[in-house]
Amino acid sequence: MDKQRVILLILILLEEIKQLNKLNTFFARCRRVFYIRLQDSHIQESRGAKMWLLMHYRGSYMTAVICVIIFCMLLVFQPPVDEVSEGMCACKDCVRQQTYSFWFNELYDRSIQPLLTQENYVLSEDIYKYWKGLQNNKNEDNYTAVVEKLFSLFPDKIQYSDASPKRCRTCAVIGNSGNLKGSRYGHLIDLHDFVIRINMGPTKGYENDVGSKTTHRFIYPESATDVDNSTYLVLSPFKILDMEWLISAFTTKNITRTYKKVRPSVKANRHKVMILHPAFIKYVHEIWLLKRGKYPSTGFLAIIFALHVCDQVSTFGFGADQYGNWYHYFEKTSNKVHTGAHSGSFEFDTMMQLYLENKIHVFRGR
Repeated sequence: MDKQRVILLILILLEEIKQLNKLNTFFARCRRVFYIRLQDSHIQESRGAKMWLLMHYRGSYMTAVICVIIFCMLLVFQPPVDEVSEGMCACKDCVRQQTYSFWFNELYDRSIQPLLTQENYVLSEDIYKYWKGLQNNKNEDNYTAVVEKLFSLFPDKIQYSDASPKRCRTCAVIGNSGNLKGSRYGHLIDLHDFVIRINMGPTKGYENDVGSKTTHRFIYPESATDVDNSTYLVLSPFKILDMEWLISAFTTKNITRTYKKVRPSVKANRHKVMILHPAFIKYVHEIWLLKRGKYPSTGFLAIIFALHVCDQVSTFGFGADQYGNWYHYFEKTSNKVHTGAHSGSFEFDTMMQLYLENKIHVFRGR
């Protein structure tokens, strides 16, 4: 049994109970039941004695709930050998598994390859047309020549093809919403195998709420930030110039502007650079988002990426805070975030539908 996985799932269940406010309802019902029983038995105790009994039983019920959860976790992570071998992963629920959900089964394409490699870089006419349609400059350099330069610098191998009945890869996708402030999700986030962060979302100074672990960082040139030597840098290329910028950032450092000023270089391990496939961007935009917005956000791309490379997915820091405000947790003031070319509300609704279909866990914070 994987002790860390047991702790992670217990924390997830406790947080979901807290978010749904089930404990308060549960204790309220218990109080009513005990009060009726006290009346029926004609026990003539003082009000203080009754309150003592209620508080006593409330503590007992809390202990019972925790014990039941721990017992369930033991059952979950000690399945019979033949059950494990027949499943798609070692987790209780595997996101890739076909389910009763017609909606999910229709959208989820297990054959799609999220990352660009030398084996799959050739684009079909419809994919190339879609991808070129995202770009303002229609006369950019030849795609094939740019890709050849890419693979002379960065790894050219198929990643994450190790799915098996024995694997349970847990992944946390961390958005940048202000609802992370005061959430104290840091420890829970760091328990995941993969921790995927978006754009410039920092960890230093925010460890209690967002954790300190980062395994993957999704960026595009206009949102680039340095990463440490152990972190995978994942480029979301919405245009050929994005690929050229990536090459330049590790070589000549001569590209300093796209449609706005960008960093000429980025600190990262070039052996841990990945590029999202244009076909994957099209798949997310057209199939999952029904062509809403001009193109998907980096955050939503990361969520769907996680569905394809992970066995269990949790999201943190997406959506508004408890007061309906949209802003970044690392901002000093609560300036409203504009989703721009993205359909933020539709992306959020789709994420919540995944939650309702029991495909991901969603942590809304404060």
